[in-house]
Amino acid sequence: MKRKILFAASMLCAVFSYAQDSLTTMNEVVITANRYPNKSLLTGKVVTVITKEQIQQSGSKDLSQVLTEQAGVYVNGSNSNPGKDKSIYLRGAKVDHTLITIDGVPLYDPSGIGSNFDIRWLSIDNIERIEILKGSQSTLYGSDAIAGVINVITKRPEKKTMAINGSLQYGSYQSLRANVGISGTKKKIDYSAQYAVFSTKGINEATDSITGNNTGDKDGYTQHNFFASLGYTPHKNIRIQPSVRWSSFSQAYDQGAFTDELDLNAKSKNLQLGLKNEFRIGKGKLMVNYNYSHITRNYLDDSVKSRNGYDIYSKGDYTGKEHFADAFMVYPVSEKIKISGGFEWRNANASEIYHSVGYYGPYDSELSTDSLQQHQLSAYVSGNLQLKNGFALEAGTRWNRHNAYGSKFVYNINPSFLWKEKWKLFANFSTAYKTPTLYELYSEYGNKKLKPESAFTFEGGVQFHAKDNKIDARLAYFNRYVKDLIFFFYDPTTWQSFYINQDKQHDQGVDAELQLKIGKTATCRANFSYVNGKMTTINNGKDTSYFNLIRRPKTNAVLTLSNRFHKKLLVSVNVNVYGKRKDLAFESNFNEVEISLKGYTLLNLYLEYPGLKNKVKVFAEINNLTNVHYTEVYGFNTMGCNVRGGIRFNL
Repeated sequence: MKRKILFAASMLCAVFSYAQDSLTTMNEVVITANRYPNKSLLTGKVVTVITKEQIQQSGSKDLSQVLTEQAGVYVNGSNSNPGKDKSIYLRGAKVDHTLITIDGVPLYDPSGIGSNFDIRWLSIDNIERIEILKGSQSTLYGSDAIAGVINVITKRPEKKTMAINGSLQYGSYQSLRANVGISGTKKKIDYSAQYAVFSTKGINEATDSITGNNTGDKDGYTQHNFFASLGYTPHKNIRIQPSVRWSSFSQAYDQGAFTDELDLNAKSKNLQLGLKNEFRIGKGKLMVNYNYSHITRNYLDDSVKSRNGYDIYSKGDYTGKEHFADAFMVYPVSEKIKISGGFEWRNANASEIYHSVGYYGPYDSELSTDSLQQHQLSAYVSGNLQLKNGFALEAGTRWNRHNAYGSKFVYNINPSFLWKEKWKLFANFSTAYKTPTLYELYSEYGNKKLKPESAFTFEGGVQFHAKDNKIDARLAYFNRYVKDLIFFFYDPTTWQSFYINQDKQHDQGVDAELQLKIGKTATCRANFSYVNGKMTTINNGKDTSYFNLIRRPKTNAVLTLSNRFHKKLLVSVNVNVYGKRKDLAFESNFNEVEISLKGYTLLNLYLEYPGLKNKVKVFAEINNLTNVHYTEVYGFNTMGCNVRGGIRFNL
């Protein structure tokens, strides 16, 4: 079946096209690589751009499904129950080694064990474009950017006085998604507001342990998102933009692999208040940002309808708050040299209240904000050299001061060479770090002597871009070493458990991307990723190495073909091929056993028809067209063939 699908897709490549202006080229301006607008051909960093057109033509896919179709990115859970957690593996790295930013501002969750931000809080309806910056990026972005940065760029206000946009769609599993937005500009003021809602009955999250089928109750999911910003430009050299972002979701979920549950529910909320200021000072530009984030997560299992877990009753309430402030300046010293740098301050605290009643009696745990708090200060600088012969060099360093572990220095060196504006050779040498989380430092298992996880990454490659924009291709190799990985340690002598720095991680692989135009309109996009890795840990006093990229395929490939027939009907075919993976399962005696998960291929179809001078578009899609049965997480279900349709408007 897989071979037939790939053969059919390759044959379609000659007749299907993708909108011309959505082709990512080396001449495209990107922001994430340098934290200021810069052409892709002028940086030695690897940046993948998901354009506005690609997002619009993703149909009803959420953010996780769009991300997992990109080179080097695999999001486990993206095609499972909509409410299931979404784990981002960028180039095979740990989930908490990828930093999520919104408009360049880093986002964290202080209430979580890993502190990584949950992308389910982000609605794709308010996203203009996405830039994926690969490789260690702590020089410019600080903690957690060991594998890279995913920068979500929100929609910009329209230039006219008032514009209204939105969409309405419905489909399988009684899934309803709707959003409406308004934006505009008048003289010195611009504004934008957007509200989105998504609701679905979902599928049964856990697989039946006997038949392996999607039986049992449906685990529903509901998500709300609101965003508003107001921009004020009192002078051509000054811009002030306050914003508010609020999101929430509620879900029903199951106890675990093969374990259905009828009354296990969770609610989560995220409030963000932001203030962006831009000042032009001579030739330079100063950006001052502030962001406040307040996160609450609540879990409840009252065991009224079913009792399938170890607890008769359990309730957990988790809160995290973070203040982030950043001052960043860019100054062109000359036509060849540009200097940038700034200061960053972070302060975070969290609280945790957990109560359960199990077979062995009640259990209580409470951690307050007095115990769970940390702060850190950073200073960083970067220089960019551009010579007329095509040689470019970016180099920088960051100093970070943390209240628990002290100081940490990181650096990056990124040379590149552009030949005849067609061929670009690049190499990146960079280090990065991840700060221990509040839970790892100060919880009942905490260790205040923990050091940050540290990484060194080398990547290099070549990119080709035809001047007629018909071909854009890139091949990149990466090699990443991470030391002082934080490990949950159990001491059999004292019966105590706590976190320590112990493990080492070594990953390497390649990313390949191709965008090809055929004739005036025909284009196909394709990418391929390979990653392999091993962990080295101390076992019985000796170093032991083993493959540990659990739930991550070594290989995956994506092919997207589309065509707008007679300048009207758009037909797009998308093929996703994922290789074999490993997962872990627990036997009745709690021993871990390794499980092999088969590879699978998903075929998706998207149709779109515009009207009213492209102001209104009617669309429909079929995902998993061949109804393939596959597994993302052992013991949990995935979505079969599902159909959705709707309308999108921009007035």
